[in-house]
Amino acid sequence: MDVYIAIIMFMFGIIFGSFFNVVGRRMPQGESFSTSRSYCSSCSQTLNGWDMIPVLSYLTLRGRCRYCKAKFSFLYPLTELLTGLLFVSSFLVYGWSYELIGALILVSLGMIILVSDLVYMIIPDHLLLFYLPLVILFRTVYPLEPWYSSIIGALTAFLLIFIIIFITQGGMGSGDMKLFGLLGFLLGWQQVLLVFFLSILIGAVISILLLSLRIIDRKTPVPFGPYIIIAALISYFAGSDIMGWYVLLVW
Repeated sequence: MDVYIAIIMFMFGIIFGSFFNVVGRRMPQGESFSTSRSYCSSCSQTLNGWDMIPVLSYLTLRGRCRYCKAKFSFLYPLTELLTGLLFVSSFLVYGWSYELIGALILVSLGMIILVSDLVYMIIPDHLLLFYLPLVILFRTVYPLEPWYSSIIGALTAFLLIFIIIFITQGGMGSGDMKLFGLLGFLLGWQQVLLVFFLSILIGAVISILLLSLRIIDRKTPVPFGPYIIIAALISYFAGSDIMGWYVLLVW
């Protein structure tokens, strides 16, 4: 039974992943994603249903527009596949528990930010304002232990990034600060501190790799949002285990 549910979760994931891609690309531009139909960004041709089957259409069309043959970004199928895999992972880790809801909220927020920050280097305020009441409602109905951990987490994360921005004069963006505050409320103060350290570690490793491969240079701006999201997902799925291992190593 779990196998069938995992397959269903994956299918839902890649479908929602396609939608998250649209939201991540249109919201920063102030473009409607709920009424206007999908179109090719190169030739503006409206796409039909066969052109938008998650993952499959990209493969059958070899990553090109059916009409003008322009290349589509690999970010499209990547986001769809990642969302599908993360939906499955959420179910495998949490089953039908209430934390499955929190995991799916985090995955959906994360995939939209992944797209918007990679494409435009923007974490839209409208997106964070949309998710804020969802996160508050979720943690009100299913609070952390102790319940005030969410409040402390939000304040700690927000102030920590604010201090970094103030000291470095722009080392991080205001979108990162607001995102950390939101994650602090969802994860609590201990987990959000883990997100902070993991995001710096992941960012450093990936940046060094990209520099060594000469994909970027030292002056190339790099969005930090994807690193935060990767760290937040790791923390949500395995944060307790990581902190447990850390305590054993230290003591």
